[in-house]
Amino acid sequence: MTQLLEQAISQMKQLDEDKQDFIAAVILEELEDDLLWEQTFANSQDKLGKWARKVRKDIEAGKFKQMDWDEI
Repeated sequence: MTQLLEQAISQMKQLDEDKQDFIAAVILEELEDDLLWEQTFANSQDKLGKWARKVRKDIEAGKFKQMDWDEI
């Protein structure tokens, strides 16, 4: 465990139980969101690769028109 995390936990131990539970719930929610993001990103790599290959083929086939910023 890092020193910063140990410091945070030490300070949280001094809080009343309601505040401890609130902070714990926030931390757990953040950890769950982080795990969900990692899983979603990992599961999307195949799709992103397929899209990238399709776009490259479409560009090579001349299906895209290059535009300047003021044309967008």
